[in-house]
Amino acid sequence: MQDYHQLDIWNRAMDYAANIYRFIDRLPVEERFNLADQLRRAAVSVPLNIAEGAGSAGNADSADS
Repeated sequence: MQDYHQLDIWNRAMDYAANIYRFIDRLPVEERFNLADQLRRAAVSVPLNIAEGAGSAGNADSADS
């Protein structure tokens, strides 16, 4: 299992997610619900998926079938 905190791509994805949250704060009020919610979920899913993939490295999930 690899420590995803050490991965450059994970750190970049976290920075990206933080930038998205700052962007959302500048959205017009009428856009802050549906669009903001979708942007948050998409931005957070990237580092979560990277962490999940790093955690499964070497497990049966990543084995060639």
